[in-house]
Amino acid sequence: MKVLGISGSMRKEGNTSTLIKLILERCDAEGIETEFISLAGKKIQPCLGCEKCKKKKWCVIENDDWREVMERVIECEVLVIGSPTYYYDVCGHLKNFIDRTYSLYHDRALSGRKGVAVAVQASKGANRTIQTLEGFLSTHEFSSLGWVKGTGYKEGDVLKDKDAVQKAKKIGEKIVRLLKPHHD
Repeated sequence: MKVLGISGSMRKEGNTSTLIKLILERCDAEGIETEFISLAGKKIQPCLGCEKCKKKKWCVIENDDWREVMERVIECEVLVIGSPTYYYDVCGHLKNFIDRTYSLYHDRALSGRKGVAVAVQASKGANRTIQTLEGFLSTHEFSSLGWVKGTGYKEGDVLKDKDAVQKAKKIGEKIVRLLKPHHD
């Protein structure tokens, strides 16, 4: 799979999912393989800080959904990762997911991929959410393809943010240009 979208929102069809899916739709339209995963309803335990992953090269927690999602991340070329803004940062569920990637940091197991950060705010705070997501991508040596931040509270509100919709479509086009070489 080439492009993976992950929404960290606990709202399966919320505004974060909507923006991510706008990016993926552009790729789909050009025949680029995509997959979307919502973390809503998935069990993602927090990092234990046990440091056992340094030796194992993988997180030692096995009684949740992190492994299944992370295996999909490892298979992708481009990761589009998004979060709603909770108290000026990523939501806790996505933060648990991100913290567990420490287990892959030691061997730079995620490096070489491309990444896009997506954040949705009710009224403000998305800048910090983008910073956290870009920090995650940068730490794991993803090459940034940009970011999208949108404003919306109720389901579907983000579609009223014309700048966010336009930027999501442009990021999708950028991914298409990257993954689908033009032959003249």
